[in-house]
Amino acid sequence: MSEPSSLPNQPTPVAASAAALASDVLSRGEPEATENTAIRPFHINIPEAEITELKRRIKATRWPERETVADESQGVRLKTIQELARYWADEYDWRKIESRLSSYPNFITEIDGLDFHFIHVRSKHDNAMPLLIAHGWPSLIVEQVKLIEPLTDPTAYGGSEADAFHVVIPSMPGYGFSGKPTTTGWNPQRIAHAYAELMSRLGYEKYAAQGGDWGSIVVNFMGVQEPQGLLGIHTNMPEVIPPEIDALIWSGNPLPNSLSAEERKACEQVRENKFGYAIVMGTRPQTLTGLVDSPVGLAAFMIDHDWKSHAMIARSFAGVKEGLSPDDVLDNVTLFWFTGTAISAARLYWENAVAGNSFFAVKGVKLPVACSVFPDEMYEAPRSWAEKAYPNLIHFNKLPKGGHFAAWEQPEFMISEIRTALRPLRKSL
Repeated sequence: MSEPSSLPNQPTPVAASAAALASDVLSRGEPEATENTAIRPFHINIPEAEITELKRRIKATRWPERETVADESQGVRLKTIQELARYWADEYDWRKIESRLSSYPNFITEIDGLDFHFIHVRSKHDNAMPLLIAHGWPSLIVEQVKLIEPLTDPTAYGGSEADAFHVVIPSMPGYGFSGKPTTTGWNPQRIAHAYAELMSRLGYEKYAAQGGDWGSIVVNFMGVQEPQGLLGIHTNMPEVIPPEIDALIWSGNPLPNSLSAEERKACEQVRENKFGYAIVMGTRPQTLTGLVDSPVGLAAFMIDHDWKSHAMIARSFAGVKEGLSPDDVLDNVTLFWFTGTAISAARLYWENAVAGNSFFAVKGVKLPVACSVFPDEMYEAPRSWAEKAYPNLIHFNKLPKGGHFAAWEQPEFMISEIRTALRPLRKSL
């Protein structure tokens, strides 16, 4: 499927070769790598036979009957998933995203006994800020690829040299090309430690971290842990709900009358989403065996994340131009399929529940924090809560458009937000 190997020539000017990157790490005085800590080049190459087998399985799908309602209240509608399957089998071209991912330097390194895959693109600008960008579920590294060139080569994308970033995008444990944990314990706190180790291993003495979904939870825990070198974090899914309010939301009990209209709206938005997928993965991830056997079953489960994203994806497959195209959606689902990571990724929800972590409650970050709030996120974080949750809030902005997958759906807004939000931290580089 894919294995460590020599990387092909990089077609983009910002993507340095694997050899140059490895040499650069050593030149900055890093300790000599051991066999376990070595940073190894990684090449993506899905065999043609696997692509053929995927299409065969799609066409052999055994379909359910049509839903008995005229909306999405029972989940993904039959016409939506059938159109997705038709496009997937007849028109979708995996090699396009494979070529794009392969155009960047890909690597593997072992951290805490597990292989971590990551993309690492260094800017040509000497003053660039190192930035770790963390993905979530049900997305993979494909969610962030639209950010790479504008962040690493800002002068070519409407920015200035002072906006440049070195970009590191790791795949979470059990996701994509990273290793699948064989023991328990890989919760967001442990992933946060591993990401800090990755940035240290790459020789970055000072850096920032950004994330949404699980990526936000992980970088929030990085903020709590305050690893050496972390200057601050940026989140597009702020975790600001007071713990006592968070408990009421999930229990379904009445909310206090003291909440502002904006705070009450945020609570109601969380309740609207219901989080059926999270309940299943958080309690019985191994039961989802069908997701590694049926590609269409996998796709249906993954596109039914939050109701606003689901509706947007459904419109996209109905021919409406949206922030996420059919190719965007299928790039992600197909990578899940080829890597066989539906269940290994789902276990993160179980690990999080075992660790007693909330999705949206305050984590206790004291480092500088920047928040970007998108209107179609699972909930719109109120500024009143953000100021209490993050005592060192350096940026708070509400965007006019975008949802849960902001980097993927509205990359221009996200690029602008990252540049602006993290600018105050550059004086500490």
